[in-house]
Amino acid sequence: MEKKKLFTLGIEEEFQIIDPETRELKSHIQQILEDGKSILAENVKAEMHQSVVEMGTGICGDIRDAKNEVTELRTNLAKLALKNNLRIAASGTHPFSHWKDQKITDHPRYHEIVSDMQQVARANLIFGLHVHVGVDDRETAIHIMNAARYFLPHIFALSTNSPFWLGRNTGFKSYRSKVFDRFPRTGIPDHFGSVAEYDNYINLLVKTKCIDNAKKIWWDIRVHPFFDTLEFRICDIPMRVDETIAIAALCQAVVAKLYKLLKQNLGFRLYRRLLISENKWRAARYGISGKLIDFGKKEEVEYKILAHELIEFVDDVVDELGSRDEINYINKIMEMGTGADRQLNVWEQTHDLLKVVDYLIEETVFGLRI
Repeated sequence: MEKKKLFTLGIEEEFQIIDPETRELKSHIQQILEDGKSILAENVKAEMHQSVVEMGTGICGDIRDAKNEVTELRTNLAKLALKNNLRIAASGTHPFSHWKDQKITDHPRYHEIVSDMQQVARANLIFGLHVHVGVDDRETAIHIMNAARYFLPHIFALSTNSPFWLGRNTGFKSYRSKVFDRFPRTGIPDHFGSVAEYDNYINLLVKTKCIDNAKKIWWDIRVHPFFDTLEFRICDIPMRVDETIAIAALCQAVVAKLYKLLKQNLGFRLYRRLLISENKWRAARYGISGKLIDFGKKEEVEYKILAHELIEFVDDVVDELGSRDEINYINKIMEMGTGADRQLNVWEQTHDLLKVVDYLIEETVFGLRI
């Protein structure tokens, strides 16, 4: 496999900035940006809400490079927060802080989004994981995207980490996904027959002033408008670095496997967006505890069985990618539960959302040298 241009990785994690006394979100991104210029450089950036901080790696040649960089970035961010009497937490939603109390970052892009989408934008107080996998040809990327859509719910279920919203147990393992559903141009994308068909769609939206550029396509997977990558956007931010890296390794392995099949002229069966969305709903509601639909068999199957089938599906590319250990960690996630399962365990034991936030803060720096 060509490793230099293909299957490189870029990982973006969105963290909560927490006041350690109240455990509420704190709109202090500017303080972190100012103090972190020399340490975090271009790897840190503000998001729309000032209580959100995004960390992004550079282009990583393989999963080991990605793990080293994600670990270093998360460690430096946690230390910087600590220095400013703040903490960071990794969860798709905050258990009880309200979006209306958060300040909006003073930037033309965010002002434009709020002006356009109003309360939907203001209420979009969510925290995700984005994984970029290098694919150097856009035509190839479109065809891989078409096939990879099928696996999005399977990957998403492993990341579910947002059971609470505005102080309530929502009954969902990922309520973040339900909040983001309010935005336009989100969710599972349609199938595109070619990159020309995709470009025609984008050009029509630009011409009719729906969007100014393809960055405002927020699908669960997209061909990135400016980088030679396929970007997986469906996941909640997981609690631990090891979970983030396992999920990134799985995204990379799915792309590598589908690329291999494409080059051997072996297609993967394409399913309609409407069917894949049924599985996304189940993953959001039940995480790894429920069942997804196996559309080939036309029956419900326990998630954990399907996860093992997915691991087997990508097995022949894992050693080439050097990600065997990282893929094996998926079994650990299924044993200990996703972030949502663990948050709910704390809630069931304590009935105290402050304790849930304390647990998030602890897990976010698990395995790091702070």
